[in-house]
Amino acid sequence: MTRHEDSDALVFFGASGDLAFKQIFPALYQMVQKGGLNVPIIGVAKSGWTIDDLRRRARESLDWHGTAISEPAFTRLTERMQYIDGDYREIATFERLRTVLKDAKHPLHYLAIPPSLFREVAEALHHAGCAQGARVVLEKPFGRNLASAQSLNQLLLRYFPESSIFRIDHFLGKEAVENLLFFRFANTFLEPVWNRNYVHSVQIIMAESFGVQGRGRLYDELGAIRDVVQNHLLELVAFLAMEPPSRTEAEPLRNEQVKVFEAIPPIEPRCVVRGQYKGYRQEDGVDSASKMETFAAIRLEVDSWRWTGVPFLVLAGKSMPVTATEVIVKLKRSPLWKLPAGSNYFRFRLGPDFSLSLGAQVKRPGALMEPAPVELSAMKLDSTAGMASYERLLTDAMRGDPMLFVRQDAVEAAWRIVEPILACDPLYEYEPGSWGPAEAARLAEHAGGWRRPLS
Repeated sequence: MTRHEDSDALVFFGASGDLAFKQIFPALYQMVQKGGLNVPIIGVAKSGWTIDDLRRRARESLDWHGTAISEPAFTRLTERMQYIDGDYREIATFERLRTVLKDAKHPLHYLAIPPSLFREVAEALHHAGCAQGARVVLEKPFGRNLASAQSLNQLLLRYFPESSIFRIDHFLGKEAVENLLFFRFANTFLEPVWNRNYVHSVQIIMAESFGVQGRGRLYDELGAIRDVVQNHLLELVAFLAMEPPSRTEAEPLRNEQVKVFEAIPPIEPRCVVRGQYKGYRQEDGVDSASKMETFAAIRLEVDSWRWTGVPFLVLAGKSMPVTATEVIVKLKRSPLWKLPAGSNYFRFRLGPDFSLSLGAQVKRPGALMEPAPVELSAMKLDSTAGMASYERLLTDAMRGDPMLFVRQDAVEAAWRIVEPILACDPLYEYEPGSWGPAEAARLAEHAGGWRRPLS
């Protein structure tokens, strides 16, 4: 199977699950509506369902999202649907799948299931003859630590070549995140200042105003570092710090991403503050004595020629005052007027809306030569413009395009960075609706403090 040969069937395991309801059905509908999905769609689950139940669930999903349903498009979607009800641990389920796939030679298998089932499903796909020539998609986090990530990769590589493994992280499919990467390398004016000679510090903040939202049991196995730092936020560090790829193709881009991860020294415990919001232990599914963090602030460095000495400050937290993801690249101080560092900056608003802005100084009106801050907005985009992230990533996976998917060596390199701090003490408590424990302030003292996103 060549890399860019389209898949001729789409199989999604976990068809009755939450991920399918919230993400997969809307993505499939959009793909069908736009004419980009014209192959059999096979849902697999153990729910006692029939094909009518699967089709009903698809409509409920679209209604829940407020989708303006085109009946002809929905009919095309449901006509392509088939359903297999069976246990993932029984080979008979996969023998039925092989029968339903008929003459499909290059199916895409989407494992929207708990990671604990990956091994059984991968082995069963192989033994039933469903893995040959196929692609497999699996959700982050890829393992719980370095050892489990390596074990998972070794397992998958027994049955699928690396070029057929698509580790999906919906964050990489966001239009705003792609725009950050594009802005870096499509504009020549940026290159002269995008280095340690001009950049004072970099901040990456992912704040969520909500708690675990019914995901208590799952979240208590992950925590903030595993859930978003090891993947989403380290990927942003790579996009900001990488060297220009030799070509705008998947492998050169992913090579540069890995180089950034390899240039990040081990993070010392003194450069980490972990927190947990009050009331977290009373959430459904959460251990009453849980030591899992819902907040993490980290100071790291990238020891490369371009970035040595520039602090990268990463913060992620739940039950914050706002929901927003922002990147702030602060520039060094101007020699006149003794303005502090960070008076000039680039601000990338990555969610829930998107904007790209430049912080500058102008003369304040009046007789005195005094500065006044202004923010010049270079771009504002409707957050609903373009493809939704799952639609984009599933479309790319069906085409065999790995550009926005994570490679094995990047996964392992990212785990090497965060593994030493997964459970470092102490764990500070903070009030819901606050900006986390006060102890996090010391990490950003020399960078002028945390720049908190506005709602």
